Amino acid sequence: EILGGADTPYEKGIFNLEILVPERYPFEPPKIRFLTPIYHPNIDSAGRICLDVLKLPPKGAWRPSLNICTLLSSIQLLMAEPNPDDPLMADISSEYKHNRQLFLLRAREWTERHAGQ
Repeated sequence: EILGGADTPYEKGIFNLEILVPERYPFEPPKIRFLTPIYHPNIDSAGRICLDVLKLPPKGAWRPSLNICTLLSSIQLLMAEPNPDDPLMADISSEYKHNRQLFLLRAREWTERHAGQ
């Protein structure tokens, strides 16, 4: 589980994640996805996360010195600070860039509906 950060539209949400640790860990990153639906430009409807530390170089930034705790912190940071220039969900990214109030409203609604306690 990961908690939505304070002062974000995911605040008070509890999000379930699936973490699959590969046999070659820490030489390859764990596979992490959201099981709880989340309204976010970098997380798709299947829960896949677009985040460089979840991928091996040269496209990614995974290093064996990273650990699962670091990855979870990076995911929480991504939740607080979406990267609309590297989206998985183009429509949500566009909304985040051009109509932030609507994005925040929808993200809060999804959090209440899917991640409320």
